Amino acid sequence: MSIRILAVSGSSRRGSLNQKLLDIAAYGARDAGAVVTSIRLADYALPLYDGDNEAEQGVPAEARRLQREFAGHDALLIATPEYNGGYTAMLKNALDWVSRPQEDGTSGVALLAGKAAALLSASPGPLGGLRSQLALRTVLDKLGVVVIPDAFALGTAHEAFEGETGLRDKGAEKAIIQVGVALSRTAGRLSNKG
Repeated sequence: MSIRILAVSGSSRRGSLNQKLLDIAAYGARDAGAVVTSIRLADYALPLYDGDNEAEQGVPAEARRLQREFAGHDALLIATPEYNGGYTAMLKNALDWVSRPQEDGTSGVALLAGKAAALLSASPGPLGGLRSQLALRTVLDKLGVVVIPDAFALGTAHEAFEGETGLRDKGAEKAIIQVGVALSRTAGRLSNKG
């Protein structure tokens, strides 16, 4: 049975540089035999997490739909833009909702704990969004996600792409593809499918 990887971009922008980066890494994961599902968090109408609203109205249907996506996958491939030195509120909000109790009452954290994840980032700045990866890693570690050391931060990303799908720097493109390969292999070892 193939490893199933959920590819998530923390950007809501059409034509997102992070989405393009994610697509390259997803190609590597597919090439390594994984089944990759790419989702846009902007397609989930999630309210900002509020404990009082949750207590009064329960977990919203869109959060349940997102929980099912996480439940159906063995690993996470996450691309995170950098907003003022951190990752996006949309990505944090999604993780907060996924971590809430599931419909059967079990912890939503179980949908994350023990899963492998690889982090990518693209930014016009010279560090390529590296600070957003570090901030996100802290939260993922708290949730029990196994963040693999293979990662990539693409600096001056607004100048790095050639057309819609590739990078001018073929060495960097190969390194990004290898992040997807490494995630697929690590997830296989963790789930005994590889």
